Amino acid sequence: MNSDLAPNDARSLWDLLAMRVEATGDAVAIIDEFDRRLTFAEVAAAAERVAAGLLARGIEPGATVSWQLPTRIDTMVLSLALSRIGVTQNPIIPLYRAREVTAMVEQCASEWLITLPKFRGFDHQAMANDLRAASGDRLELLIVSGELPDGDPAVLPAAPLGRDEVRWIYTTSGTTSTPKGVCHTDGTLIAGGVALADAIGANSDDVGTILFPYAHIGGPDLLIASLTSGMSLVVMEAYEPVAAVELMRRTGATITGGSTPHYALLLEEQRKNPGTPVVPTLRMVTGGGAPMPEKLFRDVLAEVGVPILHAYGMTECPMIASARMSDSIEQLATTSGRPVLGCEVQIRSEEDDVLASGEEGRVWLRGPMLFKHYRDNGEIVRPLDDDGWMFTGDTGRLEEDGHLVLVGREKDLIIRKGESISPIEIEEVLAKHSAVADVAVIGLPDDRSGERICAVIQLCDGAADIGVDEIRAYCRNAGISPAKFPEEVVIVSEMPKTPTMKIRKQNLRQSVIDLRVVASATAQ
Repeated sequence: MNSDLAPNDARSLWDLLAMRVEATGDAVAIIDEFDRRLTFAEVAAAAERVAAGLLARGIEPGATVSWQLPTRIDTMVLSLALSRIGVTQNPIIPLYRAREVTAMVEQCASEWLITLPKFRGFDHQAMANDLRAASGDRLELLIVSGELPDGDPAVLPAAPLGRDEVRWIYTTSGTTSTPKGVCHTDGTLIAGGVALADAIGANSDDVGTILFPYAHIGGPDLLIASLTSGMSLVVMEAYEPVAAVELMRRTGATITGGSTPHYALLLEEQRKNPGTPVVPTLRMVTGGGAPMPEKLFRDVLAEVGVPILHAYGMTECPMIASARMSDSIEQLATTSGRPVLGCEVQIRSEEDDVLASGEEGRVWLRGPMLFKHYRDNGEIVRPLDDDGWMFTGDTGRLEEDGHLVLVGREKDLIIRKGESISPIEIEEVLAKHSAVADVAVIGLPDDRSGERICAVIQLCDGAADIGVDEIRAYCRNAGISPAKFPEEVVIVSEMPKTPTMKIRKQNLRQSVIDLRVVASATAQ
């Protein structure tokens, strides 16, 4: 990391922005797909005006505010304005629908919901109005249409300077049907963003990209990496590969990525013109959120001509381990890199003994980027041991050289396009279908998305077969995000179960994979 300031000394996210403005305020901070550009100084000034406008609307310091907005310059300015006031923010990905948004607003006990009228054909304002009515009009709404609220910064109180107060509540599916609130502070997010900037060696000559939802935990990760290093960021409100490549070419992007699907789609664009660099200025691809197939790494390196610096993180700890430019090709292709700056990783047995290098076990971590606690139905839950270590739910091993290799996970989760999806939530919806006697939702390997969602269904006696279109329509009517709709349906006569009548999901998953292999071989 080539930084001209000491980001870990920042007393808050707003303080870090002020430090960057003082260091390189005239440098370009953010560029969007419409070629709008703001310098760091302009971002800070805009955020202060919006903060004053939010105060005038009644959003006060200490409030809890959910917001569901696409990846735009105005979204980043609004989030910084909320930081300037000193509220607790709950960012929500735009793809989420009534079921998820209701659960998140309730989990966070939000007083405000900020959203937009419509986005990509969906009526967010109508959904927000329904949420407000269901709350007995307790939930206040701010519908952002056109310009953000504007006011005189002279009315603002002093900027908050506490690093350790919970100011961010992200939500995660975990292994339950309802999301838990993952509570972060400015300090934990700053530690994660600083670690990212250090791992990828970001500097003021770099142009990075945010081609995924800014409401994801990766959003502030990259913003803080930008404030730390002086790197510019290019944002796009809805990812589309052809347009993204054109935008990266136009802006001279040097760092891009997001998750495994972004790597695969970039490779697809490269293959349209072999031998001509798809984005000539790129020096690396980086990201995380889902496993990276070794073949995909080697194909990107050979055809795009740049390495993938794949990383490992989670909502609770946005940066755990990362590849680095100094790693060997073998290390880049087969590991998740080394623990990032400030993060410690241990491999432990089921009996909680720390294992030696090369031995496989449970992945534990601790560090300043680790979240503070969960909010779970009004309760504060702190899943850390007495020494501040947390079990990630993943299994792996540490090599002799300190690189981490992930081999599996103990949590019942599907990782699709970098998002953790709880099968239980989908199972609870499908179990209510009149034709379904029993259901298990599993993740199947997929080269593009990491895993695809498969609903394995045992039908009620006499029920007609149901296909994927009917199941997806049923999920849509239930109000869950399209990202959670099953992409495949398998009908079975009986579910494999344990003596205590739990479905043996691993056995089921492997049997479905085996059936697909046989079907593919037969078709050939």
